[in-house]
Amino acid sequence: MTDSKLIEGNRKFVNDISAELDAKMTVLTVDGQDPKILFIGCCDSRVAPNTLTNTTLGDLFISRTIGNFVSPVDTDASYPASASAIEYAISALNIETIIVCGHTHCGAIAGLYGLDSLDDKDFSNVKKWLNLGKKAKDDVSKLITKDTSERKKLEMTERLSAVYQLDNLLTYPIIKKRVEEGTLALCAWHYDIDTGLVARYDSKTKEFVI
Repeated sequence: MTDSKLIEGNRKFVNDISAELDAKMTVLTVDGQDPKILFIGCCDSRVAPNTLTNTTLGDLFISRTIGNFVSPVDTDASYPASASAIEYAISALNIETIIVCGHTHCGAIAGLYGLDSLDDKDFSNVKKWLNLGKKAKDDVSKLITKDTSERKKLEMTERLSAVYQLDNLLTYPIIKKRVEEGTLALCAWHYDIDTGLVARYDSKTKEFVI
């Protein structure tokens, strides 16, 4: 597929845009964006934040990373894209909620169980990034039994990894401060691609609930 199909889609979008959306776009252009939620999702093409949350332009500030992983504040990356998006959301937009959304059939999570098979030359950056999910994989490996299905193992890892990414968020002093003040909420979600439903992590019961 070339970009011509996407350009065609853009023209259709412009021609079919509703009066309500057109008015909202005008407001956003004049007044600027003011989202209250930072949505950290996976790069997976099957995960569309605005679609699965039934939101529209200006509602979500979105950061997408492989595996919806979050780099801790002390990352040694030369250009920390994930960290800069988080800092901007908090310091410039005054986000009130951060959602880390994992999902079923996640290639990054499956990749955690096959890191050795990835070519070092072609996947050097991917392998380094996937280390952010290693703790979840290691902990799930201690919980599964011989009767645990592959799908169940991966789902457990997808969910636990989303929760652990909240710990990475708390390495940012400004996030930790605002959470303690009660002005910022951190949420872990798990999106089921098959059903379209989102399960939300309950920190009290330590379970994901729909």
